[in-house]
Amino acid sequence: MSKKALKFFRYNLIAGMIVILPVTITAFVIRFFVISLNAIMLDPFTRWLKPYPLYEGQRLFLAKTLVFTAVILLITMAGLMTRILVLRQFFSFFENILLKLPMINKIYSSIKQISGALFDKKKGALKKVVLIEYPRKGLYALGFITSEHAPAMEISVGENNLVSVYVPTTPNPTSGYFVLLKKEDIHPVDMSIEDALKVIISAGAISPAHLHKPLPADPA
Repeated sequence: MSKKALKFFRYNLIAGMIVILPVTITAFVIRFFVISLNAIMLDPFTRWLKPYPLYEGQRLFLAKTLVFTAVILLITMAGLMTRILVLRQFFSFFENILLKLPMINKIYSSIKQISGALFDKKKGALKKVVLIEYPRKGLYALGFITSEHAPAMEISVGENNLVSVYVPTTPNPTSGYFVLLKKEDIHPVDMSIEDALKVIISAGAISPAHLHKPLPADPA
């Protein structure tokens, strides 16, 4: 295998792992907690539901739903606890271990840097929500302005007022495309960054209520 082919394979392997790893780890963590709590809590919940007039299947389904809800609450509490200084230092210890592992450290640090740069509310790179015609005329994609000036690129192509836009992919907005457009080719959208991310992650299934406005009627 040539060096060029090996480099291409390695680059795409890492890119694929960056996309797949967070989802896979999340699924395994939730599955681990669900199985563990099923072993501990399923029988007590089932006995607790016995006085209610339910079929056995309904009782089991409700008990499993309660276990799953408990898992979500536990994960939420874990997120809350990491905001406490002492526990944050505890998690930092394991983070340092991850950063010392070959291959894993590159994947983890890449995910952390991308997520922090894009989605941190205080210093995030996403500034405004826009619609652009992408990947061709007639097709529109939601994007985020990351910079309203790109001097080096403007000089290279002989254009002025180029705007940097990040176009995320669905359902994983941490991957996407970087494009440069003229200001007149950008359509601002009256939507918050958070609402736009909901639309993108849900592939349009979730849409902010305030956007459901009828289009103005064409003049007769």
